[in-house]
Amino acid sequence: MMQASRGASIGMFDSGLGGLTVANALMRRLPAESLLYFGDTARVPYGPKSPDTVRRYALQIGEWLVQEGVKCVVVACNTATAHALDALQSTLSVPVIGVVEPGARAAVRASRGGPIGVIGTSGTIASGAYTRAIHRQSPDIDVRAEACPLFVPLVEEGWIDHLSTRLIAHDYLAPMREARVDTLVLGCTHYPLLAPVIAAEMGPEVRLIDSAEETAAEVERILAERGLLQHTSGEHGREPTHRFVASDAPQHFLALGGRFLDVPLTAVEYHVFT
Repeated sequence: MMQASRGASIGMFDSGLGGLTVANALMRRLPAESLLYFGDTARVPYGPKSPDTVRRYALQIGEWLVQEGVKCVVVACNTATAHALDALQSTLSVPVIGVVEPGARAAVRASRGGPIGVIGTSGTIASGAYTRAIHRQSPDIDVRAEACPLFVPLVEEGWIDHLSTRLIAHDYLAPMREARVDTLVLGCTHYPLLAPVIAAEMGPEVRLIDSAEETAAEVERILAERGLLQHTSGEHGREPTHRFVASDAPQHFLALGGRFLDVPLTAVEYHVFT
C-alpha cells in the first residue's frame, strides 16, 4: 500500500448527509485530523439501488478521494459498506474502513442476551451484512432485520421531528417491538438523526447502537498502526482543515449539514462525476 503522509486528510463518503454523523464522531475523537467528506447527493439514496451500481459509485468516489491525497477512506454509508467494502479494499492504495463491523461489535457488547434488531436501507438489509457480522461475534444470537427505506429521504428533507416521520417510524418498528429486541442497531448513518423518534417508539429499555463512535475508534487504531495519526493540532505546522463536497445541491447540504455535525458549515464544494 502507498504510504500517505501523516498530515493528509481522512477521506470519507456517504450517499448524502448521513455520513456527517460519522464525521462528527471523528472530529470529536481525533480533533487534530483534517477531513475530506464527499456526499453523493446527486445519487442519494443508495439503499434501493443494485449492488453493482452501488459498487460502481463507491469505486468512483474512492478513487477520487485517493487522487485528492487522503491517507485512508472511511465508507460512512452502510449500504456502500455492505456492497463495496471488499472491492474498495482490494482496489484503493490506502486503508479502507467500513461501518458495519464496528456497529456489529458495539451491538453484541450492548446486548443483554435478547434478540438484536437491525434497521437499515433495503440494500443493507437484503445484503445480510449485519447479520453475518453479528454472528461472527456471537454465533447463537437472534438477529431481526427490517428495512426502513423512507427514513433516508425524510432525513435528507430535514423532517427530523415531524408527524409523518413519527407515524412511519411507528409502523416500521412494530416488528422490533413484537420481537422484544433489547438492542437496536441504527444500520444507516442517517438514522441517528431520528434517534429521539426511534427511542420513543422502542422504549427506554432498548439500547440504540450508532456505529459512528465505534468506527471513529477503528479509524484511530488503523492510523496509529500505520504511523499516520496526527497527535496534536498544528503538528508539522498545519492546523486541521475540513472540506465538504457534494455532487448536487451544495446549498441544501450547507443548510442541513450543521444538524449532523453539531457545528455550522461555512462552505460546501461541488463536484460531479461524468
